[in-house]
Amino acid sequence: MKWDVILAPYSQVVEELKVKLKGIRKQFEYESRHSPIEFITGRVKPIQSILEKAESKRIPLDRIEEELQDIAGVRVVCQFVDDIYTIVKMIHSRKDLTILEEKDYVSRNKESGYRSYHMIVEYPVETIHGAKNVVAEIQIRTLAMNFWATNEHSLNYKYKGQIPADIKKRLKRAAEAAFKLDEEMSIIKNEVQEAQRIFHRK
Repeated sequence: MKWDVILAPYSQVVEELKVKLKGIRKQFEYESRHSPIEFITGRVKPIQSILEKAESKRIPLDRIEEELQDIAGVRVVCQFVDDIYTIVKMIHSRKDLTILEEKDYVSRNKESGYRSYHMIVEYPVETIHGAKNVVAEIQIRTLAMNFWATNEHSLNYKYKGQIPADIKKRLKRAAEAAFKLDEEMSIIKNEVQEAQRIFHRK
């Protein structure tokens, strides 16, 4: 398989979505309003990870593009929980992509404690062979959720998905603590934003 040819449009999608989301962030800053976006990251799934996921889900190699929805991934990280839903609403109102699927793990967290909002979108890119609709995943989460998920991901990788029970228990407790932090921060959101506005004016 010519992986560089297959993955090139996915790289393009990641870069274009990052530029557009960073544009939204800038617009909020120009208007001196609180931006719901703290930062944005993006990546194309490494070939090894694609192959492992295809094998575990029994997806034939010639069906990867149709069956795998997260080859291209963009992550939007926010300060506050309600910022997540502001971004979801913004993405819904865009005319340059189509939403295929949504999973709200913020209000209904996974058994592990994982929280994040997932949107599967179809985004058109112009390639040298013409227009191509590419499927990508947008994950939206708070800083606290991101901190937890990053560590859980590392542990899952280390233990090949079989995290020991005692560590699992601690992870779940940490997820509850992270959510408590988000709840507390939401209560003082207005104070935090006012402080940030004063700081930026300086």
